Amino acid sequence: MFFYTESPLKFAFAREANDFNELESRDDPDKPVFGVVGVPFDGTTTYKPGARYGPRSVREASYNFERYNFILNKNLDATVYDLGDVEVTHGNFKKTSKNVESTISEILDMNMVPLTIGGEHSISYSVLKAFETEDLTVIHFDAHCDLIDRYMDEKYSHATVMRRIFDLNPKEIIQIGVRSASEEEAILASEEGIKQFKTHDVKENISAVEDLMGSIEGPVYVSLDLDVLDPAYAPSVGTPAPCGLNPHELERLIFSLKGCEVVGFDLVEVSSTQMGDITSINGAKSIYDFLCLY
Repeated sequence: MFFYTESPLKFAFAREANDFNELESRDDPDKPVFGVVGVPFDGTTTYKPGARYGPRSVREASYNFERYNFILNKNLDATVYDLGDVEVTHGNFKKTSKNVESTISEILDMNMVPLTIGGEHSISYSVLKAFETEDLTVIHFDAHCDLIDRYMDEKYSHATVMRRIFDLNPKEIIQIGVRSASEEEAILASEEGIKQFKTHDVKENISAVEDLMGSIEGPVYVSLDLDVLDPAYAPSVGTPAPCGLNPHELERLIFSLKGCEVVGFDLVEVSSTQMGDITSINGAKSIYDFLCLY
């Protein structure tokens, strides 16, 4: 059963979770159904705390948007359910991770696409443990590589999350917007063929990145750490890094996923409690853009 608690807000455009009987009688069984779940956990945060408030603040910001999307010339009509928040144990990653993995497994068993709102980035590993990763391409938006084996002597951390996902042996990892790394991470990426599009690569030739993303075959999982944006657009993140992408560039890259078989999406590292905060708004906008593809 779900390890979740009711959240004080629902994501805008989401249906109530007690309408699951509709899943059995929907008109188009091939149309994806999305299950939103929050993971308010920031137990390994090492710089700016507060990612535990991300699920609430992103949901709150989602009410700032209307259904019609000018760029795609369509209404947002994806089928979305908000399942509330996973029960977390602050300071206990392993227990929280088990709850996350169990919840995502049940969402997948209901043939829903999990859309997870963090929380710090460590939660992405727990989400992906519920997937069959052998044929999975992981697209990772982030300012940081997160490929170090241990950070501050912690194996499971927001700073080691992609190393732990690498250990799950996905088909491919593609990192977009990275601009901060240790030598250990740079060597691992080079030796293991992890594709990296650094921030300046994206800005100088964003079309090439769009083409690559749009041509991916097979299932795709997207992990979006909002610190991929420049702090001018996302100051309230766990580890802000200068010289990042702007929201228009991120929007273009998300739209390039149109036609891809995206089997999961997470947004992490929003650390805001203030209504109207630009970080929460840009976080909610990224989810809105993704859902508009469907």
